[in-house]
Amino acid sequence: MYDCVIIGGGPAGLTAATYLGRFLRSTLVIDAGDGRASSIPTTHNLLGFPDGISGGNLLVRMHQHAARYGAELVTREVERIDRVEKHFVVVTKAEIFGARTILLAQGVTNHRPRMAQEPHDRAVAQGLIRYCPICDGYEVRGKRVAVLGCSDHGAAEALFVRHYSDTVTLLAQDGSQLSDAEEADLARGGIAVERAPIRDLSIDGENLLAHLTDGQLLPFDTLYVALGTSPRSELARMAGAELSPAGCIV
Repeated sequence: MYDCVIIGGGPAGLTAATYLGRFLRSTLVIDAGDGRASSIPTTHNLLGFPDGISGGNLLVRMHQHAARYGAELVTREVERIDRVEKHFVVVTKAEIFGARTILLAQGVTNHRPRMAQEPHDRAVAQGLIRYCPICDGYEVRGKRVAVLGCSDHGAAEALFVRHYSDTVTLLAQDGSQLSDAEEADLARGGIAVERAPIRDLSIDGENLLAHLTDGQLLPFDTLYVALGTSPRSELARMAGAELSPAGCIV
């Protein structure tokens, strides 16, 4: 019986494991190995690493740090969580673990563009596709940047990225969801709006090509995906947590 089982071995889960270990709590981290951090090519906004560090190397260091204080780490996919009297039972395909408390650190799932897995992952590794302008907008300053997204979220992200580049295009996928105020803000910011949906995305050397359904072929140095995310909250529901209609824990 562990004091705490943490489900999710990304930076949040591993930070929690380190603190719990230092609080002398027996802790197990269960990670499925599909977290978003592992796909980060290089991050430059983490203090202590001015030359940058890859997501994979960061996770290795965090694993070692948490393990130093007694946290155990296993790679498993959790199938369900059961409540049994005053504790929890965490069920994986291979093993069952008992826990006095559960900490869910599964994060969210990015909504990806329509693109096959292999070229998508290659584009992410090359920095041609990105998901977090707050994390790495500095790296795209002065480049040809596209933002793929509709409605207020896509417009807001395009306006944010405009601080880093004079050449920003919003691939609005229709444009009908943009309000008059958003259209005006984009126009004032000098942001081009393409309303034709994307038919395909492809890699051409150091460029990402957006193939639009109206026949246009637009090259970009990088594309930010602003299609939103979905919380990974199904296990929370199994454990008895109340969820909002969007799947967030209430």
